[in-house]
Amino acid sequence: MLIQLSQVVEACCKFLMKQLHPSNCLGIRSFADAQGCTDLHKVAHNYTMEHFMEVIRNQEFVLLPANEIAKLLASDDMNIPNEETILNALLTWVRHDLEQRRKDLSKLLAYIRLPLLAPQFLADMENNALFRDDIECQKLIMEAMKYHLLPERRPMLQSPRTKPRKSTVGTLFAVGGMDSTKGATSIEKYDLRTNMWTPVANMNGRRLQFGVAVLDDKLYVVGGRDGLKTLNTVECYNPKTKTWSVMPPMSTHRHGLGVAVLEGPMYAVGGHDGWSYLNTVERWDPQARQWNFVATMSTPRSTVGVAVLSGKLYAVGGRDGSSCLKSVECFDPHTNKWTLCAQMSKRRGGVGVTTWNGLLYAIGGHDAPASNLTSRLSDCVERYDPKTDMWTAVASMSISRDAVGVCLLGDKLYAVGGYDGQTYLNTVEAYDPQTNEWTQVAPLCLGRAGACVVTVKL
Repeated sequence: MLIQLSQVVEACCKFLMKQLHPSNCLGIRSFADAQGCTDLHKVAHNYTMEHFMEVIRNQEFVLLPANEIAKLLASDDMNIPNEETILNALLTWVRHDLEQRRKDLSKLLAYIRLPLLAPQFLADMENNALFRDDIECQKLIMEAMKYHLLPERRPMLQSPRTKPRKSTVGTLFAVGGMDSTKGATSIEKYDLRTNMWTPVANMNGRRLQFGVAVLDDKLYVVGGRDGLKTLNTVECYNPKTKTWSVMPPMSTHRHGLGVAVLEGPMYAVGGHDGWSYLNTVERWDPQARQWNFVATMSTPRSTVGVAVLSGKLYAVGGRDGSSCLKSVECFDPHTNKWTLCAQMSKRRGGVGVTTWNGLLYAIGGHDAPASNLTSRLSDCVERYDPKTDMWTAVASMSISRDAVGVCLLGDKLYAVGGYDGQTYLNTVEAYDPQTNEWTQVAPLCLGRAGACVVTVKL
């Protein structure tokens, strides 16, 4: 009899999997939980997360008990555009039975990532009668306001409430690079929530050793070389419309350059023009739609790592023609001057650079040109603190990665692809600065080195 019963339950579960809808998935999920149908529970849970925006508009949601609401609000996996959506869903639930549910409000509000809400939203909350008389709610709102008021203290104010949910961190784009066919033109994107890479577009022509920066949620692909000549051309990809447009070219042809956006304008730093290593820097003015030169660096740098930190532009390592560099310099746009910073512990060309929480990270690269037989590729990572002007070693990657694409997504640093001496890598690993650990994430569709990796909020 029990065998037959378990077969009935299994048939039931299979049937319910096919019936999932935003109006019934919460009920099916709790049925699966009660019956111990782990497969159905998993499918119903994933469906709830994927269709969360529709689920919260249905009757099942407002009828859930407080402990089930808490479980939902704690999840990182719901598919939502922003944190405001979650707060509004909670308020809808509370107002459905205000007398009974008001007592649960502060406990449930603690699951909302209030520091990630817009300041005007927080100001409106403070004046909302629901929160005004609840001291615990007021404490949470005050914590969030502090986060906005004291940006320089944010490194000390990190908590589960300051960690963005996966769907709100943006999308990672890996653009081009060197692959086994000698030059990928493809672009793929990574979704943190689904942990998947998918191809999205192709560049209009072959480019190697180019730069990419994000301005107004568009990807600007700058310079590089096409295998024969060094380029000064710039093209712009709009991920929302999936269209390309041609932009005005730089004054100088550059490959091995670094590109970054600082306070509006975009900078193209160093590189090689086909004849010589460059110390020149030019700036794209989006209003005037033109390129202008700014102050030159102290030394030429090609395959240079570039990042922006605390209102300054950093040029890290690279090659000057005779060797790979340890040196680092930073540019202040208000004085139009470059200043030398503390050197890294290692020489690094082909270095990946990004910033997190007021610190600069230098990742991977090589310590000498490949023609040099003692050339070593690096799995080492070091971190620069501008307050102390000091570099510190942190956890190494799982493998050496030269020409690695590096970018911040959410609160983790991603090292994408690269070259290990034999292979154009498709592996990707993520570094958590709070635990000082690297973990593997989903691999690229295509192994590539020298891909430019950027985050876009879609």
